[in-house]
Amino acid sequence: MSGHATAALAVGSLPELTPARALGSWQLDVPALILIALLGGLYGWGVLRVRRAGGTWSPGRILAFGLLGLGGLAVATMSSLAVYDHVLFWPAAVQNVLLDLITPLGLALGDPLRLAIEALPGEGAGRVRRAMSGRVVRLLTFPLVSTALVLGTELTVYFTPYFATALRVGWLHELMYLHLLAAGCLFVVPVLTREAALPTWCNHPVRAALVFLDGIIDAVPGLVVMTHGTLIAGAWYLHHAPAWSPDVQHDQQIGGGAMLSIAELVALPFLLAILAQWARAERVQAAALDRRLDRDLAPAASPVAAPGRARAASDEAEAVRASDGSGAVRVRPWWETEQNEVAARIRRQHGED
Repeated sequence: MSGHATAALAVGSLPELTPARALGSWQLDVPALILIALLGGLYGWGVLRVRRAGGTWSPGRILAFGLLGLGGLAVATMSSLAVYDHVLFWPAAVQNVLLDLITPLGLALGDPLRLAIEALPGEGAGRVRRAMSGRVVRLLTFPLVSTALVLGTELTVYFTPYFATALRVGWLHELMYLHLLAAGCLFVVPVLTREAALPTWCNHPVRAALVFLDGIIDAVPGLVVMTHGTLIAGAWYLHHAPAWSPDVQHDQQIGGGAMLSIAELVALPFLLAILAQWARAERVQAAALDRRLDRDLAPAASPVAAPGRARAASDEAEAVRASDGSGAVRVRPWWETEQNEVAARIRRQHGED
């Protein structure tokens, strides 16, 4: 018998939810445990493959994937939130926001797409990239579409018979878990991956703006649930509410407030992750430009290559008469006349000197 069915049968005997019981109450959820083991096993296999091939994989990414991603999934599906979600609305609300916001963020910080491409052999990596560039995946992960899917999923769960039915039917409850998790991952994973999973115009400033917008949109379901006058799955909770529970309407308000608070708290680390990636990309670009400058300037510094550089400079530079009227010709250096990134960088350096 599944954990949800057991909880449904035992709702009348659940003790009052205290802080100690909130930390110590757990139940087994076999489908969730299988998913956690599968994701963790594949991720660990990928890390081993990369390291055996001489590559590196950040311990921070491993911790984010394991603790925040898989750990968040375990807490949502097997902790006291799952034990009490059939008698109180607010644990179910927290459970659902963990699945579509926090767990996807942890999984995305682990960058499983980049790991898969680095770990798989050539043809396997090609299949992953082809899958990422397929029409259906491109449509579902398109920034505004994926944001709408997250919002639509949460509103569908709470304002249709979906949630009330899932409380009665164990397999549908598991499917709801997976639905929430998948919807969240469709937005978060492409935004945070180092692979080209989004359109080319979606650079880091655009991603930061999208994350900011998503933070505002994610607050909508919690706000609506908190202020909604009609009870969500009211018939179920009125029938199963234990004597020690708060008023069902108040319970719903607590759940909506928790959803709103968690959504706003998640927006900040999400935005910080984007800004950190942006700063890292700028450093990488600057380092590459420095190496290019070193390569371009090395021939000019070499005595052997100096005549060649002088001839090229004389061909391309602009010759102007000196202002002292002596008739001498001043040859402007190539970086003063050429219009490219390397020349602009050298001009800025000379200006600073």
